[in-house]
Amino acid sequence: MLPGYAQVPSVTPAMASNQTAPAQPPSAADMRSIVVKASEHSLRWSGPQSGPPAYPKATIAILSEDLRNGGVLGVAQGIQEAARVIGWKTRIFDSGGTAAGRHDAVHSALAIKPDGVIILGADAEELRAPLKPFADAAIPIVGWHVGPNAGPMHGGPVAVNVSTDTLEVARVTAMAAVTESGGRANVVVFTDNHYEIAKAKANAMAEVIRACKSCRLLEVRDVSLSNSPALMPAVTKDLLAKYGKDWNYALAINDIYFDYAAPELTKTGRASGSISMLSAGDGSAAAFLRIRARTFQTGTVAEPLNMQGWQLIDELNRLLSHQPVTGYIAPVHLVTTENIAFDGGLRGQFDPDNGYRNIYRSIWRR
Repeated sequence: MLPGYAQVPSVTPAMASNQTAPAQPPSAADMRSIVVKASEHSLRWSGPQSGPPAYPKATIAILSEDLRNGGVLGVAQGIQEAARVIGWKTRIFDSGGTAAGRHDAVHSALAIKPDGVIILGADAEELRAPLKPFADAAIPIVGWHVGPNAGPMHGGPVAVNVSTDTLEVARVTAMAAVTESGGRANVVVFTDNHYEIAKAKANAMAEVIRACKSCRLLEVRDVSLSNSPALMPAVTKDLLAKYGKDWNYALAINDIYFDYAAPELTKTGRASGSISMLSAGDGSAAAFLRIRARTFQTGTVAEPLNMQGWQLIDELNRLLSHQPVTGYIAPVHLVTTENIAFDGGLRGQFDPDNGYRNIYRSIWRR
């Protein structure tokens, strides 16, 4: 067992459907096995194999929370790629991460009378009232990272939340820190409490670190994702002043925090090996560069962003064809220096080499 490591809930495939930890916690060996499995590459396609043919000539409104977020941008690019294949038109309405921007984006999208709506990165519960006109008009809505749980959504206007399993992503990230440090990680967790999915990730990471008796959870720092360019340099300075060399691990709910923390660490003279950064999403191009260069960041649990864009189009196609969504949840994948040469890593993204494009083309008869 790792030094001082206490028991934490294990991560199993079953959690993808119910987000509930099984009774038996993992041993240190089991935890290492979980991290190793998440680091495997070139896995076979495990998603849908059949479905309705392409719905003809649809126009889709994409409500983006903030295109400055690499995850949102990556999924938007995947949606547009898939839309060209299926034969649909798309319009993007970006809120810029503000309440006023969300209001304007929703009203602009409603004005074009779309056949379907895709929400990227915004909280579905917060948008429940603004989305009511779409629901009243029987316009199907799907989303990416719109709630704390992946899969079909019930009781609201959004039919499905396309995402990897939130708790599994978070726990794998924290377990990677514990195993990499030999059970001696002193951790700051970065999150944005505006989003339920972010709070769920941060809480799950903190739970794993707290269970490691020889690790220390220094603090969970709430920093706005949208304002991270302005906030993170000062936040990083503050944390360095507060914890000094004791701070050796940074965990985050998104890579974007590290875009602005890493340069500040370099300015202060911290060596790349003195602080290890691991992110529970989304696998940005900048994160891939840092991992390849071994500049502070050692891992990111990357979302298959382009593939999820294709899945969003497929889920919407099923709803337009009056069929249920698949609710497919992609396996968690930890990108490290050891596997970054595979599955699109050399192009700065996690794009699984599993043939998903051809499979969706076959499903849509395209």
